[in-house]
Amino acid sequence: MDQHGKRGSLVIRTAAAFALWSLGTMAQACPLALVLAQDVSSSVDADEYVLQRNGLAAALRSDDVKGAIVQGGGIALAIYEWSGRRQSKVILDWVMLRSEADVDAAAAHVLQATRSNHKFPTALGYALGYGAGVMARAPACDRKVIDLSGDGITNDGFWPELAYKHFPFEGITVNALAVLGADPDVVDHFTYEVLHGPGAFIETAQGYAGYERAMTRKLYREIETRVVGDAALALDRD
Repeated sequence: MDQHGKRGSLVIRTAAAFALWSLGTMAQACPLALVLAQDVSSSVDADEYVLQRNGLAAALRSDDVKGAIVQGGGIALAIYEWSGRRQSKVILDWVMLRSEADVDAAAAHVLQATRSNHKFPTALGYALGYGAGVMARAPACDRKVIDLSGDGITNDGFWPELAYKHFPFEGITVNALAVLGADPDVVDHFTYEVLHGPGAFIETAQGYAGYERAMTRKLYREIETRVVGDAALALDRD
């Protein structure tokens, strides 16, 4: 091989190595795209809404969750509120959280949010369809998770099954946080109708007073790439 051939071969090998390095860097740049869906249907009263909103902000700021975000390479986060058929609304559009300051800023934004709706029923199918649309705008990330919280079962519009059939949920895991107290069927409904995709799981909160604890556990587990047991969490169960 002449000098020009060797140089060309070196350029090709260098370009290939750089391409592989770039792909690896991009894959590490965003481990998780996470959408949080918060219930503001009519079953959630004003005091419960404050407990939910403040509990989410506190969960994001917790040492466990903040540490998992920062040490894990960061996450992309979006948050929306949902209730009736056409009452879903984004309260935090996509942001990258890589540092403690990023997490604190997102939590502060949540605390400043005003309730988008308060008098509409529980349309879980529509809420999930809306979440799929939010996820479609997400940055490219290794994993995609929608975290849907609520205290009741579907009583308006189509059920989750039709959302999964007609909206783009390929590669998306849907987890659930069931708030106990308002509806005795909420856990079964979320378990058999809402959970979707590989590794999907349900967490429960003992009313909205237990929302912060439950959300902290849930966020930690979602952000971690492995499934963790109770012993791995520095958190108390309700």
